Amino acid sequence: MSKAKHTFTPDPAQMALWPTVSGNTINGLGEATAERPRPIYWHDPNSTPHGPLQRWFYARSADNPVLASARAQRQAILDTPLAPLAQQAVALQDWEWVAKLRQAATELGADLFGITPMREEWIFEGHTVTQRWIIMIGVAHSFDAMKTAPASHAAAEVVRQYGRGSRIAKGIASLIREHGHEAQPHGGPMAGPMVLIPPALACGFGELGKHGSIINRQFGSSFRLACVLTDIPLVADRPDTFGADDFCVNCRVCVDACPPDAIFASKQLVRGAQKWYVDFDKCLPYFNETMGCGICVVTCPWSRPGVALNLVEKMAARRPSKPLVESSSP
Repeated sequence: MSKAKHTFTPDPAQMALWPTVSGNTINGLGEATAERPRPIYWHDPNSTPHGPLQRWFYARSADNPVLASARAQRQAILDTPLAPLAQQAVALQDWEWVAKLRQAATELGADLFGITPMREEWIFEGHTVTQRWIIMIGVAHSFDAMKTAPASHAAAEVVRQYGRGSRIAKGIASLIREHGHEAQPHGGPMAGPMVLIPPALACGFGELGKHGSIINRQFGSSFRLACVLTDIPLVADRPDTFGADDFCVNCRVCVDACPPDAIFASKQLVRGAQKWYVDFDKCLPYFNETMGCGICVVTCPWSRPGVALNLVEKMAARRPSKPLVESSSP
C-alpha cells in the first residue's frame, strides 16, 4: 500500500481536459450560506464541466481485466428488472413496514440499514425528488481486497460492493412494489438525484470523518451506500454519535497517507456549514489515474477489522455523560 505523499504529478493528458472552474467552487467550499449540492461527478458527463475527466477515467481503466469483470457483474445487476407493481396496494402500519424491510435487508445481505425522511437540501440542483422517505443500505468491503489500494483489486472490490448495494436496494424496492407501492432504488457509483452521505448520517450510519467518508462504529469507513426512495409509511432512525468526529480532530493518518495531499487537516466552511472536506481538485487526478484510489478509506484506523468497536469503547469512556445510540445494523 502506498504511503508516499507530495510526490504525485498528474498526467498532462488528463490535465489538458481540466475545466476552468474549480471543483471546490462547484462543491461550495467557502460559501457562507446553505445551498443545495451541485452536480459535479458521476452524473451524465455531457452535463458537467468535469465530464471529460469522467470519460477519461473510464477510457483509462476499460482494458483492466479485473475491473472489467467486476463491472460486468454490476451491470448484470443493474439490468435486472424490478418486480412489477401489484395492482392491489397492501396497507401496513409504519412499524410493520420497518420490520418487514429490515428483515428483507438482512436476508438480502445488507450490513447496514436505516430510514430517514427526505430533505430538500440533499437534492442536487436541477433534480427533483417527490418521495417522502429514503431507505439507506450499507455494504461492507472486504478489507483484504481494500488493503491493496490503490491497486486495481481494491477498485474492483469497490465496484463489486456497489453492485451488491444495488442488488439489495432493488430487492427491497421490488418487495415494496409487490405490495402495491412505488419504490425507486439507487446504487453507485453513478449519482442519482441526491447525495447519499447526509441521509446515511441522519439515519445512524455513523459520523463524517476527516477523509470525507462516513465512519461507522462497526465497519469504519470501509463500506458503500445504496438507497430506496418511497412514500410508504415508515419510522425514522436516529443519528449515531460515538466520538469519531472527536477522534478525527487529533488523527492525521489519512492526511499523511494521501499522495496528492488532498485532505484538509481542519474543518472547512462548505455551503454554510463547518465540516471535514477533501480538496476535489487535488483528489480527482490521483483518483482517476489509480482507477479509484481508496487509500484514505483503508488506512483509517477505524477501518481495520476489529478496531472500530474497541475505539468506540475508548471514546465512550472519555464521554461518560453521552450514552451510546443503538447500531443501525440490520
